[in-house]
Amino acid sequence: MRYSARRTAIRMALGLAALCFLMGTIVFGHLAAWFRLSLSWGEPVAALVLAGADLVVAVVLVLVETSSSAGRVEAEALALRKRALDHAASSLTLSALITPLLPLASRLFRRQ
Repeated sequence: MRYSARRTAIRMALGLAALCFLMGTIVFGHLAAWFRLSLSWGEPVAALVLAGADLVVAVVLVLVETSSSAGRVEAEALALRKRALDHAASSLTLSALITPLLPLASRLFRRQ
């Protein structure tokens, strides 16, 4: 268990470092594109073109995200989780009802 937690922490740290490098790459790519576009079209137009391109990318990503539905494995896992929670709730309810009755039942059997 400890090895798994350590490995997960290392993977998270490496993923965070990779995300930082990715963000830097995106920023420098935007700067290079803005510089190149500003030479030929001017600074305001270059900024608008980059903003429009970013908006198109964001819309495409949102459309992909909203169109993806749960797969068969995910649906089965959710159904299994729901059944397990229902079963746990019913068993807790039964044990919660029986526990207070045990002392009463033991007293009744002692009297006989």
